Amino acid sequence: MSDKPVLHHLEYSQSFRTLWLLEELGIDYELKLYERDKKTLLAPADYKKLSPLGTAPVITHGDLALAETSAITDYLLDTTGDKKLRPAAGEPHHARHLFWYHTAQGSLMPLMLVDSVLRIVQKRAPLPLRPMVKLVGKILVDNFIKPRMSVLLQKAEADLNKAVWFGGDTLSVADITLSYPMQSAFERGYIGAEHKHSRAWLQRIGERPAFKSAQEKDGRPSMVLPL
Repeated sequence: MSDKPVLHHLEYSQSFRTLWLLEELGIDYELKLYERDKKTLLAPADYKKLSPLGTAPVITHGDLALAETSAITDYLLDTTGDKKLRPAAGEPHHARHLFWYHTAQGSLMPLMLVDSVLRIVQKRAPLPLRPMVKLVGKILVDNFIKPRMSVLLQKAEADLNKAVWFGGDTLSVADITLSYPMQSAFERGYIGAEHKHSRAWLQRIGERPAFKSAQEKDGRPSMVLPL
């Protein structure tokens, strides 16, 4: 197996988090950039050869091809032996880290995915159907997305008031994994002025040298798909 992992990075996608993680780890890796289809916004055909669903991120490492953010994150931490970004069992913030690490993909990302689908459908629906589609979308947002986001953001505010990172007193992969759904929530208006700790956290991650380096290599104004 080659010693150098390859990140197949799709623009405006969740794979920005893996790019940031690789920069935080400071390991040697290769970056291959892919652009979305301008009309469908989906991954190009050559990317789908690695990931049949066209989902991001994907890494290859020798003969291994691995998808899914959390799987890749755990794989990279295991293979590099990093012990700074994942609080161990028995450490004070271990349970807090685990909760937010899995909340990112288990709760926040599904909500932001539904929001994304609603926005795309509203834009692409035939003109005569758009008022009805918009109404259905509003019902889903008001009765499904917003109430759940409100509870999660209240929890985020309470935890960030106690320690400045989701992983505790220091950055963990919980913070890295949360970056995409939290940035999505901010750009789409779910994180408002009342969420001062969440907004401060977003500013804090943006100031990290590894995050800035990832932004430079990504070459996009935001990690989030503009809709």
